[in-house]
Order: sequence, then C-alpha cells, then structure tokens
Amino acid sequence: MAMRVWERMHAQLDAEKPSTQADTAQVGGRGVLLVPHRKAGAGEDILPPDYQRLMKIVRDAGGPVRGKDVGVELDLEVEVKGRLEPLRGKLSKLAGRGWLRKLPDARFQAAP
Repeated sequence: MAMRVWERMHAQLDAEKPSTQADTAQVGGRGVLLVPHRKAGAGEDILPPDYQRLMKIVRDAGGPVRGKDVGVELDLEVEVKGRLEPLRGKLSKLAGRGWLRKLPDARFQAAP
C-alpha cells in the first residue's frame, strides 16, 4: 500500500514540472489540477479559470489582501468555520508557484 502511494506521489511530482499550460494528473483515481510554475513571458491565461479569477481579485485590490477579503469577493460564507481553508490553499499554491507573494502577516499580493 505504501509503495503504491509513493509511486503515485513520485509520478505527480514528475508531472508538476514547469509548463506553459495547466495539466491534470491522476492521484488516487481522481483528476487533480496542476497549476504551472510562473515563467518569464507566461501570462495568467495559462492558469485554470478559477485561479485566473483569484489573480484578478488580488490584482484589482491594489495592495495586499487577506484570504477573507478574497472570500468576500467570491461570495463565500466567510464566517463559517473552515469555509476559507480551500481558498487559502489555492492562494498559497499560487504563491508557491510564483504567481503571488505571501507576506509574513498571511496576506497575499500579486508578484511583480
């Protein structure tokens, strides 16, 4: 069992190499969306539509935003415990791949 999990994780990491388009991979029998690493000259149009929308919200804010602020723009129930965790995960993924910057106070802003 552990060997199969390791093989799937290894295959996913190989598939997550920087690319010019968003791909999907199979993990646990489900399709998983892969967000590409930001490369010079690559536009936000290579991101999946929901990530493009997040980028637009952050850019339109004109400065650093909290995950809760983005949730309000998306009409999420921000007061419900745990509702923002998937959103924060997406914002963190964008930051980890170079699309956003995550500041020490957990706010996000568009990368230069």
